[in-house]
Amino acid sequence: MVDLRFGTHLAPNMLDVYRAITNRVGTVLRCSTELVVETDYESCRADVNDVCFVCSLPYVMFERQGIDPAIPVAAPVLAGRRYRGQPIYYSDVIVRRDSPFQSFADLRGHSWAYNERLSQSGYGITRYMMVERGLTAGFFGEIVEAGFHEAAIRLVAEGEVDASAIDSQVLGVELDHHPELAARLRVVETLGPSTIQPVAVSRRIDSVLRSRIQDALVSIHRDPETVRALARGMITRLVPVGPQSYDDIRRMVDACQRAGYMELR
Repeated sequence: MVDLRFGTHLAPNMLDVYRAITNRVGTVLRCSTELVVETDYESCRADVNDVCFVCSLPYVMFERQGIDPAIPVAAPVLAGRRYRGQPIYYSDVIVRRDSPFQSFADLRGHSWAYNERLSQSGYGITRYMMVERGLTAGFFGEIVEAGFHEAAIRLVAEGEVDASAIDSQVLGVELDHHPELAARLRVVETLGPSTIQPVAVSRRIDSVLRSRIQDALVSIHRDPETVRALARGMITRLVPVGPQSYDDIRRMVDACQRAGYMELR
């Protein structure tokens, strides 16, 4: 019998990193663990998993629906000066390298891809930026749901859509794994930062065990083998977070709701 079930709702190119974290927590706590790849957020609603790697936007949106099954306990700090040693990330707006676009404003009337609607980096931050800039009257010519950031990257690289906002961590990992893509893409704008996706623990888990899980997560960088796995996902360490850490996401959603602009167009 498995003692702790982990679920990931995040980018496939990070799967090995989440598996390494899952395994290390099991080692530290001396319990059995498994990692399940989720394909939608119904398991979050149903509180199926004990621990989740999950985007911040569904966490905030479910909270507003009175669904609050999990508590953020830790989040990654990414390697690179732009992250300033904080648990943040950006959304990089990418276009084909040979395209004429030089800024987001140049994309008016053109096509846009996003990964999925409950993604802060792919959807929420774009929506918020458009509210802030007064671009809510119908900006894009076509909008395509790609399913994953990796798919959106390829739609842009292959010229099937003009642009997309990509999680900067996912983009960095994907370009590292597939350097040929770097020659075909460029970043025209950066949105954010946003507080990065949390590791969240079910409220079913008692506070003592929850604290032990958090301790295991934030000390994970002390294990050399796990450090090597984290580096493949641009992660230097995990740090403690809590519900209040995601107030920036809440403020962005508030602004979009006040503007009546919850759907990209």
